[in-house]
Amino acid sequence: MVIMGDGLHNFSHGLAIGAAFTESLSSGLSTSVAVFCHELPHELGDFAVLLKAGMTVRQAILYNALSALMAFLGMAVGILIGHYADHVSMWVFALTAGLFMYVALVDMMPEMLHSDAGEHGFSHCGVFLLQNAGILLGFTIMLLIAVFQHRIQLDLGY
Repeated sequence: MVIMGDGLHNFSHGLAIGAAFTESLSSGLSTSVAVFCHELPHELGDFAVLLKAGMTVRQAILYNALSALMAFLGMAVGILIGHYADHVSMWVFALTAGLFMYVALVDMMPEMLHSDAGEHGFSHCGVFLLQNAGILLGFTIMLLIAVFQHRIQLDLGY
């Protein structure tokens, strides 16, 4: 169930990235950075769940990689949608933003609030500071991309 859900989740992120790159380079880059910042802890969490379910490290990596490949399929579909259907990209962005909010509010917030850091030797204050540093880092990255998006250029050398 985790692998199937993660595959659909990754497909939707690929859709957003593909549609964003058809809009503009800066939109595609900012969406890619947002998806990366969102997916890194999510994939690590899925990896831990798969290990806890009894998979070997090799199996967990393989199944996690297979579900991650759905993002490439989603990206191809997103590029096609963004290229051939003009106003559908906004619906793709709305769907993906909803998924980001859902995962943040339903999955991450309860984990942050009910952390068992004290049982593992970490202070609650240190965990609080680390969590908020991560949130502020993500916010800062997105703010910098938004402020300097007109200066972002891709130099391919030709």
